[in-house]
Amino acid sequence: MVNNHSIHIYTDGSSKGNPGPGGYATFIEKIGTYYRKIISEGFRYTTNNRMELLAVIIGLEKISKKKQNIVVFTDSKYIINTIQNNWIDKWKKNNFYKKKNVDLWIRFLDIFSQHFISFQWIKSHGLNYINDYCDRLSIQASKNKKLKIDHVYEKQNIQNFISS
Repeated sequence: MVNNHSIHIYTDGSSKGNPGPGGYATFIEKIGTYYRKIISEGFRYTTNNRMELLAVIIGLEKISKKKQNIVVFTDSKYIINTIQNNWIDKWKKNNFYKKKNVDLWIRFLDIFSQHFISFQWIKSHGLNYINDYCDRLSIQASKNKKLKIDHVYEKQNIQNFISS
């Protein structure tokens, strides 16, 4: 049975240098209740697209009850286009051949199938104060003194550097 209460997840990611230090922020709210959860983390070497996608994944992973109605608000055309144009299905069929962020897209697909999710694009730095808040949090997270390591991304880039 589907829960009629929607959950809204607002996300944003950032990277200074792209690649460079980056961060993400996720703001989760359950409509009709006072439940809100805010999560942000920073990474020492990553990309903007990885942080945008990780913000969505983390938000979805925090919803423990399955089969929820969820609306994800993002300013990432990378995510919106991949989902709404069904690129993700083509990528999966082709085993993600020559695609970036495969580790995160596989993680996304696993959690995506557990809920009823729609995506809503919102203009960055626009009139949505929650998105603007997530933007500020993601930038702040990327400036923390102790940043996490995006092991998959760093390993791939070291291998690419060595082989070139």
